[in-house]
Amino acid sequence: MPSGVSDTEPGIPHEPISAVEHADENRLAELGYKQELKRDWSMLHNFGISFSIISVITGITTLFEYGLETGGPGVMSVGWIVVAVFTFIVGLGMAEIVSAIPTSGGPYFWSAMLAPKGHAPFASWVTGWFNLLGQVAVTTGISFGLAGLISTTATVNSSYSPTPGKTIGIYAAILISHGLINTFGVHVLRYLNNSSIILHSLGVSAIAIAVLAKAPTHQSAKFVFATFYDGTGVEIGWSMRASPAYVAACGALMSQYTLTGFDASAHLSEETHAASWSAPMGVITSIGCSAVFGFFVLIALLFSIQDFTNTVSSSYGQPVVQILVDVFGVNGAIVLMTLIMICVYHCGLFSMTSNSRMMFAFSRDGALPHFFNKVDERFSSPIRTVWLAAFLSFCLALPSLGSSVAFAAATSIATIGLYVSYGIPILIGLIYPRYFIPRKGPFNLGIFSRPVALVAVLWIGFISIIFCLPTQNPVTSQTLNYTPVAVGIIAVGALGSWVLWARRWFTGPIRQIEAEQLGLDLDSPGAMEKIEEAEQEGVVGPEKTG
Repeated sequence: MPSGVSDTEPGIPHEPISAVEHADENRLAELGYKQELKRDWSMLHNFGISFSIISVITGITTLFEYGLETGGPGVMSVGWIVVAVFTFIVGLGMAEIVSAIPTSGGPYFWSAMLAPKGHAPFASWVTGWFNLLGQVAVTTGISFGLAGLISTTATVNSSYSPTPGKTIGIYAAILISHGLINTFGVHVLRYLNNSSIILHSLGVSAIAIAVLAKAPTHQSAKFVFATFYDGTGVEIGWSMRASPAYVAACGALMSQYTLTGFDASAHLSEETHAASWSAPMGVITSIGCSAVFGFFVLIALLFSIQDFTNTVSSSYGQPVVQILVDVFGVNGAIVLMTLIMICVYHCGLFSMTSNSRMMFAFSRDGALPHFFNKVDERFSSPIRTVWLAAFLSFCLALPSLGSSVAFAAATSIATIGLYVSYGIPILIGLIYPRYFIPRKGPFNLGIFSRPVALVAVLWIGFISIIFCLPTQNPVTSQTLNYTPVAVGIIAVGALGSWVLWARRWFTGPIRQIEAEQLGLDLDSPGAMEKIEEAEQEGVVGPEKTG
């Protein structure tokens, strides 16, 4: 084994754990923060939480019907490959940044660190609010999707009749259970993370293999890779009203939404050993593994469709359930759907974990009320932001009581919110390399850094426009894609609040350690101005932290 390389974490200097922890805390102190969250996650755990939140079985299962109707098998299979490539490029851009700036704030903190001083607060403010929107929406998409799967599975071999009200009730119960675990069971999250990795890799692979092996007949490769289907209209779909390319682009939502949430590795960086290496590796490995596993699962389901028409218009209202019933029978389908729902439950649980950490960091830096900036000493959990995440996620699902496309809209909001927040710091690093290059950590793309950033930003701009477009024809109050409304509210709210009042007091990420050195209360008027004056005089700063 080469000298200086650990036998447990490839590529990480061989040091005692205490030395690694000391280095992590020093790096965090250089960024202006003290260690508050317990740092006991390894690279595997960091990878696992992003892998669990991406959860290919969650996105594929909950949006399979959307995919079949918006482009069909050809768009789903080929689209997955295209989206996976561009998502990996986005992940590379993010990984390089998180290696340089490993904090739980993630994208909004990166924007502040990479932008010129005069623009840093504004960049941080806008990025943070888009990331918060995406975090809340992705938690909604996962857990509300699980509620829908529970309702659908309950109809198999029973007289249960789902209604929007019942589904919302199930959804509320799921959120409460996730909140309780994130409140009182932080110490068991690592173990649940390990089980989640096994479920999402071995368990999901076993389901895909079993479906392929047991299917009475298989569709042709032409059907899977070249069949276009437009189910976006009752009489005239968007392929006729606009073009097949329009439908295919909108159909990419299934793949793009599924491959979302890998910023969790960044949000958990303050709880991860050797974060400057482990967190970026968590980002890219979770995307790569998810892309491979997801493609296998998607292809297995598409090849195993027995009757396409019956699957699209399934009496169960869920084509994956129909495929499993056709292949395994009613009882077998229920067993496999239960396994899938356990995977989705883990996904929603860790989404709330990531969500709460981002909100905690945003509150710590003053963008949310200081009330939420608290880590419970007994349970080592930001309990207040856990329940804030649960509440906001519940509210975002309420339009489902009166909209037939609410779930697809929630997934669009999640995708746009998160990817815009990923794209802003990548764009800033591209425009102002002189602020980024000196900060780069051990994960460094070198000469490929700027080309990767450019492609990532262009892709994010493309999907942000596409996923705001209507996907059902005709457009009515029931089929309106309200994604532009939610994204617009955040955009107008973030910009408007900045112009009207936030620019007067929000100075970007707050430096806790400097405040403590000066004996300042961060909530007191003028605290940040005093810190800046002290920094200019050389009284405080990272080098003074000892």
